[in-house]
Amino acid sequence: MYFFEGRIRYSEVDSDGRLTLSSLINYFQDCSSFQSEDLGVGLDFLAGRHRVWVLNSWQIVVDRFPKQGETVKTGTQPYEMKGFLGLRNFAMLSGDGTYLAKANSVWSLLDTDTGRPAGMLPEFMERYEIGERLDMEYTPRKIMIPEGGEDGEGIVIRKHHLDTNHHVNNGQYVNLAMDALPEGFRIYQMRAEYKMQTFLDEVLIPYVVRRDGYVLVALKDADGRPHAVVEFTERTTL
Repeated sequence: MYFFEGRIRYSEVDSDGRLTLSSLINYFQDCSSFQSEDLGVGLDFLAGRHRVWVLNSWQIVVDRFPKQGETVKTGTQPYEMKGFLGLRNFAMLSGDGTYLAKANSVWSLLDTDTGRPAGMLPEFMERYEIGERLDMEYTPRKIMIPEGGEDGEGIVIRKHHLDTNHHVNNGQYVNLAMDALPEGFRIYQMRAEYKMQTFLDEVLIPYVVRRDGYVLVALKDADGRPHAVVEFTERTTL
C-alpha cells in the first residue's frame, strides 16, 4: 500500500476539534493523486492520452476521527483493474498504526473526447501494484432511494464546487449532503453513488430521507434525475 504521512491541521477539524468527513475525503483523494503522480500516470499523463478517472462510488467506514494535531498515515492501493473499472481501497492510520478509517471506491476510466468508457492503458498495469483488498465489510455500490422523503431548497453550483475536470467534485456532493444531517449526528459510515456529472450554474435539489440513525440525500436536477446519492449511518456506540 502506498502511504503519505501528515498531521491534522486546525483548518481540517470541526467545532469539536476532530477531522471532518470532508477533510478525510480530501486526504484519500490526495493520496491517490500522489501515488499516480509518483508513478508517472497522473493528470498530465492522462490529459495527454485523453483519459480521465471518474469516481462511481464511495464506501467510507470510520472507527475514529482523529483530533487536531494528531500524526496520521494515509494509504491507498488498487486491488482490481478490469475493463474500464478500477477498484481502490483507502485507509487512514493513527501514529501507532491503528486503523482510523477504511474505504472502498469504484472508478471508471473515460475517453474525454467521447465521454465513453475506455480500456485500461498498459502503463497502469505495469506501474500500479495490485494488492489484496482491505479487510472490511463491503456494501453494494448501488444505493436504493426510499420513499417518504422531502425536497429541500435548490442549490446553485458555483465555481468552488468544481474540480480540474470542470464538474462538481465528488467530495463537494458529500459536503452538500451533510447540510441535511441533524445536530450531533456521529457519522460511522458514508456511502455515495455518483450517477451524473453536474456543471457550473446547474441547480441541484436535495431529496432527504431521515430515519433513526440514518440520513439519505439524493441530489436531483429539475427533472428529478439523481446526480448523486449520499447515505449516512450513525455510530450507535461510544
